[in-house]
Amino acid sequence: MAPANPSAAPAAQPSGATGVLVLADGTILWGVGYGASGAAVGEICFNTSMTGYQEILTDPSYAGQVVTFTFPHIGNVGANPEDMERGVHGALGAITRELPTQPSNFRSVQTLAEWMIEQGVIGLAGIDTRALTRRIRDAGAPNGVIAHSPDGQFDIDELLAKARGWAGLEGMDLAKAVSRTDTGDWTGGAWTLGHGYATEAGGERPHVVAIDYGAKDNIFRNLVKAGARVTVVPATASLDEVLGHNPAGVFLSNGPGDPAATGDYAVPVIQGLLERDVPIFGICLGHQMLGIAAGAKTVKMHQGHRGANHPVQRAEDGVVEITSMNHGFAVDASTLPAGVVETHKSLFDGSNCGIAITGKNAFSVQYHPEASPGPQDSFYLFEKFVGGLK
Repeated sequence: MAPANPSAAPAAQPSGATGVLVLADGTILWGVGYGASGAAVGEICFNTSMTGYQEILTDPSYAGQVVTFTFPHIGNVGANPEDMERGVHGALGAITRELPTQPSNFRSVQTLAEWMIEQGVIGLAGIDTRALTRRIRDAGAPNGVIAHSPDGQFDIDELLAKARGWAGLEGMDLAKAVSRTDTGDWTGGAWTLGHGYATEAGGERPHVVAIDYGAKDNIFRNLVKAGARVTVVPATASLDEVLGHNPAGVFLSNGPGDPAATGDYAVPVIQGLLERDVPIFGICLGHQMLGIAAGAKTVKMHQGHRGANHPVQRAEDGVVEITSMNHGFAVDASTLPAGVVETHKSLFDGSNCGIAITGKNAFSVQYHPEASPGPQDSFYLFEKFVGGLK
């Protein structure tokens, strides 16, 4: 099927169209559906990664979002259970230029389409993803509905009303929806070919309590790899519950939604930890909420940062790290109060990518040093955090 053009949406449904993207402004993009059937409403964003699509689609930070992949050949290595991050709490859908072909990879156990059916993720192919990406870059991430109907039957008016009726991510707390609801010890370290995930080593290890706002599992594995013993608690855990585990340090995870909304219940806990000088390390949403707890503000970004090739400069020595990112909100560097130092910034747009609180062992970064998917330039942050615990 010929790719659709966002600037000139077809007036009628093309023959053979089994999928559609309906944007809130009335734009209709027809294509070929795959994966799960049905319809889902959310924010339409794009990711520039060339690999790691299964990790991306199972990242809870994508809750409430549909991911447009700029790389055209998504799905060619199939899917397998080892590359899952969190399963059903990830992206609502995937938009790709090409239909996934039969997988060609020795680790594949099923096709991407089969896996998406199991996970309830809707796929849409045949879209001009370059044009859609340019639209998002120019006009910002729109609200929309992705739909797949194998018989090609759609109620466009209903889908358009659904897209226009969705309130958007700003002001939305999604961490509660994707967080683990129980407390438990984390087991399992880094993955290696032929061996799978390592088991946690014995001996005395500093105890890290990780607050799960929608964490990727590979973050916990990297904490274990760096030498920690990890206990995971829900996003809504109280200060007393966190301190009840007698942590040597507390980790603030990534997650979806508006940090200001999640901060209503999370920030008082973080402020309590800061008052007690508990060491803190935050990533992504956790970084944004540490910033709020320290007195800064967050802002909704025009298009966000999502990909595995984002250059970030470290302030202390000028070193550039190539990082993995997935965020639509950011700490506003102009609002950082005295005593909060900017440690990293994006070389794409100069936005804040890291802070540290003077006089305390508390720091955070906007990007994903666990590299799932992505480069491993920033693993030193796990070592810095765990190595500084007593």
